[in-house]
Amino acid sequence: MESDTTRLAACSAFGLTDAGRTRSENQDRFLIDSVSNLVAVADGMGGHAFGARASATALECIAARLATEAMPCAHAGTTLADDPDATVHDASACAMRAAADALDHANATLHAMNLRERLAQRAMGTTLTGIWQPAGPARLISFHVGDSRLYRYRDGALTQLTRDQTLYQQALEHGAIEHLPPRNVLLQALGPLPSIAPVVEAHAWLPGDRYLLCSDGLHGEVAHREIEAALAAMTPHDIGDACRRLVALALDAGGKDNITAVIACFDGA
Repeated sequence: MESDTTRLAACSAFGLTDAGRTRSENQDRFLIDSVSNLVAVADGMGGHAFGARASATALECIAARLATEAMPCAHAGTTLADDPDATVHDASACAMRAAADALDHANATLHAMNLRERLAQRAMGTTLTGIWQPAGPARLISFHVGDSRLYRYRDGALTQLTRDQTLYQQALEHGAIEHLPPRNVLLQALGPLPSIAPVVEAHAWLPGDRYLLCSDGLHGEVAHREIEAALAAMTPHDIGDACRRLVALALDAGGKDNITAVIACFDGA
């Protein structure tokens, strides 16, 4: 499944997802929403039907919540002199809180479905990684749960902006390299547990920035330098070709998992 190139407030975005070479069904989903200026990727888990349902439901929940947040803080311009008892009234901080609330809502929705349908033994869940540009002066807001990734290509270099929330990554960081766990064991996801601890951050975007959101079916198969080269070679007019190139690289490397790539190219060179 692929999208048409979609125009958002300050960027153009395109997405592509593929089941891969070994999976019978694609549990990955992506969203490019021009109403809420939202781009997100979700990688479902919990079996064929449950995984796809979890990823689609999570994206729907996030989009619905953030579509109502045109201005996360109507009072964002208030100063401490105007309201000396106030906490910080900052548009980006308000937007970050709105994104965190939307993630909590999505998690609560999926967790309630698990409880209602008695899925405790095989709870459905999903990763979720996205970027959101709310109206007004707020920066670009990123949010992340699980092991899908967000990258930024800027000034000739590719930077990974998210940290995989996996036992494997945790073991690497603790130096336990002799007995590494499987790469796909998540520390948290939306749905299985009643609460989550998402990572929500604000970023100052620059004209010419290229953001890649992808599932582990891409970043687990394709080397960092190859992803960097694909983003370096693209122009704002061939975002779709760049996504197809990245998915093809993952398929050529084996395609053992579902593969999703979404690129958002911000206005500029």
